[in-house]
Amino acid sequence: MNDSEARTTAGSQQVDLNADLGEGCPNDRALLGLVTSTSVCCGAHAGSPEVMRQTLRMACARGVVIGAHPGYPDREGFGRREQDISAEDCRRLIIEQVGVLEALAAELGAPIRFLKPHGALYNQAQRQPGIASGVVAAAAELRLPLLGQPGTLLERLAIEQGVGYIAEGFPDRRYRADGSLVPRSEPNAILHDRDEREAQLLRLVAEGRVATLCIHGDDPRAVANAELVRDVLGRHGIVIRSFLDTAG
Repeated sequence: MNDSEARTTAGSQQVDLNADLGEGCPNDRALLGLVTSTSVCCGAHAGSPEVMRQTLRMACARGVVIGAHPGYPDREGFGRREQDISAEDCRRLIIEQVGVLEALAAELGAPIRFLKPHGALYNQAQRQPGIASGVVAAAAELRLPLLGQPGTLLERLAIEQGVGYIAEGFPDRRYRADGSLVPRSEPNAILHDRDEREAQLLRLVAEGRVATLCIHGDDPRAVANAELVRDVLGRHGIVIRSFLDTAG
């Protein structure tokens, strides 16, 4: 899927709902009953082979589209501390981690359908040329579309390299005026007020710039957040459907 297709999907009042899972958090089973796609941890920043297997198994049973969620091998920092690595090291890190997930998924006959970097790797890829180049190179080698924010360096490089790009929005994160996310380290980076989250969710869909909305599986409120998103979208006639489903 390219950017224009992603915008058409969102603009036609349907949107995907994704969650980052397989990180050893307690809400995976419940969330897989609420989302249409999941990016599964590749075991470096969190999780384990058994947790990954269990998450893949549950996703298959629910018919949820599966993607890979590689991150920095920094379990203490949950992959959310920025690192200074080369484009080649970034590419290799992703290829190795996705290979582990693909091997586990193959046991179930489950295809990996997209790539979404985790945490600091995700954030750096939106704005740092070296990291963005490494991520795009890995996606091209894996022949997987990328999930990322719209209007970023990563999106531009992906389009230039012919890599599919699926634009993602965050109902519970505060945005800056330039469209970037307020870092978690800053005050009020997370939206807590229900009305404020609902307004942001509707804005993200109405703008037509995103094809998927993210639920953070490690958030203690994850299930409630997903239920809120489904409730708001349902009340406004917005269909929740995988970005890989072009029906309707």
